[in-house]
Amino acid sequence: MQIREIIRVIEEKNAETILLLCHHNADPDAICAAFAFARLLKQVKPHVRVEIAAAQGISQLSKHIMKHIPITLVEEPNFEKADILVLLDTNTIQQLDDWAEKVKSSKAPLIVIDHHASHPETEKIATLCIADEAASSTCEIVYRFFKELNVELGKDEAKALFLGIAFDTRHFVIASSSTFKAVAELVDHGVNAEEALSILSLPMETAERVARLKASRRMKIIKANEWIIALSHVSAYQASAARALINLGAHVAVVAGEKGDTLRISLRAVKEFYEKTGIHLGRDVAKPLGEYFHGMGGGHAVAAGVNGIGDVETALKRCWRILREKLKFTHN
Repeated sequence: MQIREIIRVIEEKNAETILLLCHHNADPDAICAAFAFARLLKQVKPHVRVEIAAAQGISQLSKHIMKHIPITLVEEPNFEKADILVLLDTNTIQQLDDWAEKVKSSKAPLIVIDHHASHPETEKIATLCIADEAASSTCEIVYRFFKELNVELGKDEAKALFLGIAFDTRHFVIASSSTFKAVAELVDHGVNAEEALSILSLPMETAERVARLKASRRMKIIKANEWIIALSHVSAYQASAARALINLGAHVAVVAGEKGDTLRISLRAVKEFYEKTGIHLGRDVAKPLGEYFHGMGGGHAVAAGVNGIGDVETALKRCWRILREKLKFTHN
């Protein structure tokens, strides 16, 4: 059992302080998984101090969720005092921004719990990697840990896990049968589904709306075989903008943004694109993009991200080049 491997690492280190880390602008899956996992660790190892931190803060929706679930975050985690570091919903240390080097230089064992494809560079520095692409979310993996240990879920933990799963599956649109089973069991633990889902319905901020509109205005449309590929750029909300371009009709959307020397790229695709072409955005596009821009990239088959150093024009050209070559291969 995977949770037993985690406990083994904790016991071998005789850990007193465990630091749980979430990616920058942490989404509901990240913070809810961290919260539930922290509660689980406290039940299994009551003496252990568990802290949760998110690089560059959390998303607006995550802040809203914190009004309904007692999640506590530390703003400046002490990496030197941490006996174990755990990355949740974070498959590259580059997603930790300024904390990346602290993690890399830390002598504490590193554990990764994620539902994205594991990144080779992360695997090199991690003591233990638990990556399950079949899981809908990191929250679904954490729920599995509770079941493996036969630990009773509290109402707050159940609600947090439900919210994380609901968010990452787009309100269960892309959920599998195992995900629905997990959600049904969480409801049996006292989660009011209707009430919980309403928490995720946070009105979109004006800045995000503007970013989506700018992305659509700047969009370059490329027709490749039967696929419509949209390339665009905005300074913020790249992931939201990419989702918006998919909703407008693109099969694949790539939205880049730069802040100083830092480059961020969000990629999204419809499920049909992956099923027919076999092109996995995280493995086949984001990973090589991350390497090219001296950063890291990864993610799911239909949702991925890249962090690196460069400019948006070069990024979009490089991304299209990779996609074009992959599409030629699949077409042939």
